[in-house]
Amino acid sequence: MIRIQSLNNSSQFQEILKKKKLNNNYFTIYFGKNILDKKKNTKSLNISFVIKKKIGGAVKRNKIKRKLKSAVQKILANDDAVNLNYTYLIFGKERVYSEKFSAIFNETSEIFNKIKKLNH
Repeated sequence: MIRIQSLNNSSQFQEILKKKKLNNNYFTIYFGKNILDKKKNTKSLNISFVIKKKIGGAVKRNKIKRKLKSAVQKILANDDAVNLNYTYLIFGKERVYSEKFSAIFNETSEIFNKIKKLNH
């Protein structure tokens, strides 16, 4: 089982924001080599989900985070498209709230496959 670990302080966020990014209709993802010290024997994914306050209230923002996190967890369970040696920062967009999960899942898996191709 792969554990999801979040970024903790501002310096980690600032470092990832300087790295590569990809956009789609549902989110913007920043990614770069791991910045957190990681033990070799534990499997964990460094990923954070960020939603702007401008999008809506807490209920709406949390639902967007849950949908995106669920899509990432489903990808982790099904295949190895997500590289654990990278840190990811996902900025969710308002469109995720009203969209069906299947469409979000397909877009998320496509983005992670693009990232995998870029790095190889």
